[in-house]
Amino acid sequence: MGSVNMFKIKDEPVENLRPLKVRVIGAGYSGIYLGIRIPQRLRNVDLQIYEKNEGVGGTWWENRYPGCACDIPSHSYQYSFDPNPNWSALYAPAKEICAYLTGIAEKYGVMRYVKLSHKITSCKWNDYSKKWELEVLDLKTGEVILDDADILLSARGNLNDFVWPKIPGFETFKGEVMHSAAWNQDYDFQNKRVGVIGGGSSSIQIVPNLQKVEGVQLSCFVRSRTWISNPFGDSAMEKLGLDPEKIEFSEEQRHEFSTDPQKYLKFRKLIERDGNTIHGVTLANSAMQLEAQAAFRAMMKKRLAKKPEIVDALTPSFSVGCRRLTPGPGYLEALVESNVDFISTPITSISPTSINLSDGRSIEIDALVCATGFNSSSRPPFEVYGKNGISLQKRFTPYPETYLTMCVDSFPNFFMMLGPNSAIGSGSLTMMIESEGDYIIKAIRKLQKEDYLTISPKPSIVKDFSEYCQEYFKKTVYMDECNSWYRSDGGKGDRVTGLWPGSTLHCLETLRSPRWEDFEFESKEENRLRWLGNGWSVTQLEGGGDSAWYLEPGMVDVPLPGNPEEDEVEKLRPFSN
Repeated sequence: MGSVNMFKIKDEPVENLRPLKVRVIGAGYSGIYLGIRIPQRLRNVDLQIYEKNEGVGGTWWENRYPGCACDIPSHSYQYSFDPNPNWSALYAPAKEICAYLTGIAEKYGVMRYVKLSHKITSCKWNDYSKKWELEVLDLKTGEVILDDADILLSARGNLNDFVWPKIPGFETFKGEVMHSAAWNQDYDFQNKRVGVIGGGSSSIQIVPNLQKVEGVQLSCFVRSRTWISNPFGDSAMEKLGLDPEKIEFSEEQRHEFSTDPQKYLKFRKLIERDGNTIHGVTLANSAMQLEAQAAFRAMMKKRLAKKPEIVDALTPSFSVGCRRLTPGPGYLEALVESNVDFISTPITSISPTSINLSDGRSIEIDALVCATGFNSSSRPPFEVYGKNGISLQKRFTPYPETYLTMCVDSFPNFFMMLGPNSAIGSGSLTMMIESEGDYIIKAIRKLQKEDYLTISPKPSIVKDFSEYCQEYFKKTVYMDECNSWYRSDGGKGDRVTGLWPGSTLHCLETLRSPRWEDFEFESKEENRLRWLGNGWSVTQLEGGGDSAWYLEPGMVDVPLPGNPEEDEVEKLRPFSN
């Protein structure tokens, strides 16, 4: 006798998408993008976005210090599908970026999925139920909410957990203390003696603004050398007949961008090309790198001419880009003003009224500004446990390893936006955010449509990507002698864990189409093709849509006439899938 076939056809059309609960952590650039695309491209999804702040925008909601602004051209720091022609400056202030993100979230209906003032405190994978079990703290009521999810997406970013300086006596200081990411907007700096600790991007933006306050006396404590660059996008501005020294846009210029979409597109593409074509500067000892060093050194020397002693104390010996590169409009000019002291002598301690230095000096101050950055570790500040109780914190020790920055073996149905190795040294970060989001949505759709319970990368492929990253960065400036949040072990390690191993365009092509063979799947059904359903398409059912959709304009891929080999545009355009 033959075996009995217990298989039964699934009595649903092939497009049947099983219900899924998707939970997103964070509502900054990444979370908002997911809040737009998931409802647009998926069906039958219960979506919830948890945001710990009282508004959306992520780092742009949190950082409100004077001078806080984008440090790449604003026109390259926006969603590709909704560009803003009304940025007030080449480097838009934080308030404008936050307003842009808030407007985008409202325009595309994201807010209906967002729970503000809700902080994730724990995420645990249950391998029996095949779900993530979440604990969420309502910051307004103090209530702990229990939730679960089929898919967990981390969109929390890396630069939102700020750190105070670890200096003896810091807690004894009696004056005003604030961090760049926790700014006291009510404090009056007029006629105050202010100490600013830090020489990174936040400090570079804060100092020029505080220097202009009436009666203020600034003491800038900078222990690390740093390159100050020419403004990004200046060559693009020159090509358009604009003055790179004037980073503010006039009403007339913004009106022209608003009323002439083609001119605005041309401007945007020039900025994008400008960012994409300088990738060579990231390669150690390349001609572009050496040219950048010479140009920046000459520019810094010229702008610091009134206090030439600062030049040697500030100019690095390491390569341009080893640390995060900041254009810093007005920073060097502020350092040479009479009400600013540049102090590179190490701090030994802080007392109730002063900062004490290793050479015996004591600098009296009324207020202390800490531009001391963030905990840039890829380990989240809350518990995340995968299969067999392994924690993500442990999995990412001594350094994080991922598959293409977005997922980790032993953590099923878990994806990260801007996870380890997701930032970029040059080029568009927002296009990388969009590419990561699109990739993740394809993975969710595969689970949903093909009745898989779980997806996770194979351990061997995670190892392969880790090995690739380690080898790639050996030839780059990021392994030079500098302390940078790009690197492991608090910025001093021998692994680059903050940056994508390549250019933005390299990333976009890598993420264009998922390699499903790199993943492990658990099937919901014994017959793994039961999802094929009953032989019908939903478009053939009453009210199901257009049963001749494939002839609609935009659905037909029309080839160009003639010989594509002779078409320069075709040669330069990447293949679509």
